[in-house]
Amino acid sequence: LMGLVLDPDYQVNRQLYSCYAYDANGALTDRVVRLRDEGRQLVEEAVVVDGIPAARNHAGCRLGFGPDNKLYITTGDASRKNLAQDRSSLAGKILRLEADGSIPTDNPFANSPVYSYGHRNPQGIDWHPITSLMYSSEHGPSVFDGPAGGDEINLIEAGTNYGWPLVSHDEEKEGTEPPLIQFTPAEAPGSLLVYSGKVFGQYAHNLFFGALRGEGLVRIVMDEAHPKQVVMVEKLPIEVGRVREVRESPEGYIYFTTSNTDGRGTVREGDDKVYRLVPDR
Repeated sequence: LMGLVLDPDYQVNRQLYSCYAYDANGALTDRVVRLRDEGRQLVEEAVVVDGIPAARNHAGCRLGFGPDNKLYITTGDASRKNLAQDRSSLAGKILRLEADGSIPTDNPFANSPVYSYGHRNPQGIDWHPITSLMYSSEHGPSVFDGPAGGDEINLIEAGTNYGWPLVSHDEEKEGTEPPLIQFTPAEAPGSLLVYSGKVFGQYAHNLFFGALRGEGLVRIVMDEAHPKQVVMVEKLPIEVGRVREVRESPEGYIYFTTSNTDGRGTVREGDDKVYRLVPDR
């Protein structure tokens, strides 16, 4: 179970969406389903999309509703990197669907849920609250499929090829879009938040991601006038180990979760936890 998002009309329809991997006749596969909140249990109402190739460590499966009320789904390359360049495959992509699973008529490729391609394993997506620009975070190679490092932050545009596996790290190739910034050594970003600034005005429109390998919470300052230009990167002075998800509450507080009990981290007392950042008054 890797993705969870509320329907934009959740307060009315009590619907939410989940992405999980399962064994489909010996092949690990991702499925996105619509659930209904019945108070003390969730009832599965419908399958939104199925048959997304997956793998134990390259399954993507992050969900988000954009400002256009479309459902966006990240998918990993399923450890078969050439699938990322194959637009007929759902692997190594960011998908865009209507909430019922149908394909929007204005998608960049006719009769296809593919919104962008050439991704290795994107695990964070979010939108700028003013400009509606879409950003993503993505895991870079892990030695077996390329030089270690090369984690990416990307500005996602419809129909664009983000290069994997043709290029990675600081490599460039005509017809592919380079990342806004890449991280070597790896930080392993497992999430992404574009913060509104409601509570922490000094962080307005900054990008945050949880660092798994690098541990902690990373903040990226973008140039407001030039949305592809990174101004500054810092790691917040908190020591909680591996951080996976980071989200903003409706009130504007920043919440994040640790992932220290997954067999890769150092377990701290009481792990794992949900943390909340509040102003230091």
